[in-house]
Amino acid sequence: MDARPVTLEGKRIRLEPMSADHLDALTEAGAHEELWKWTGAKATTRQTMQDYMSVALKDAEAGRAVPFVTVEKASGRVIGSTRFANIDHENRRVEIGWTWIVPEFQRTFVNSEAKYVMMRHAFEVWNCVRVELKTDVLNSKSRTAMLRLGAREEGVLRKHTITYAGRWRDTIYYSVLDKEWPEVKRRLEEFLAR
Repeated sequence: MDARPVTLEGKRIRLEPMSADHLDALTEAGAHEELWKWTGAKATTRQTMQDYMSVALKDAEAGRAVPFVTVEKASGRVIGSTRFANIDHENRRVEIGWTWIVPEFQRTFVNSEAKYVMMRHAFEVWNCVRVELKTDVLNSKSRTAMLRLGAREEGVLRKHTITYAGRWRDTIYYSVLDKEWPEVKRRLEEFLAR
């Protein structure tokens, strides 16, 4: 598992390695309050986005994460962010998360295509045996999206993390295993072809 920065290309989106140069574009994209409702951080200002990016880039430098900016190819506009994180080389597993997308592109092709190119990279390039996803147990949109992708629900970690607002979050985990990837891949390709 090579955790160096990489660009992942989809048909309509591109995941570019996050860099300090993306601060202005991510600040603009992240200015929507509703994006941060279920997260541990809130990055709606230039300073808080810089702090958010600093954590992601520090984790990347340490080999624990590969953060991306999500670019809508037709316009070239940065419309969100996502990352590989909690990279476990020994056990060949990785988490896909920290995903947020500007409201106008939510519930469109963007999340499915991003997860498709990331899982394809994890399973077919890194040879992972497991891809993990998680969300706040209260985040029904995200939970529905994970199931629609073909991930399997595994369980809830109670009082798992504390949000920026001070609320204890119960976190629900999902996964896709290497043996499940061919079917998940087929379903995603059919969905993205529509």
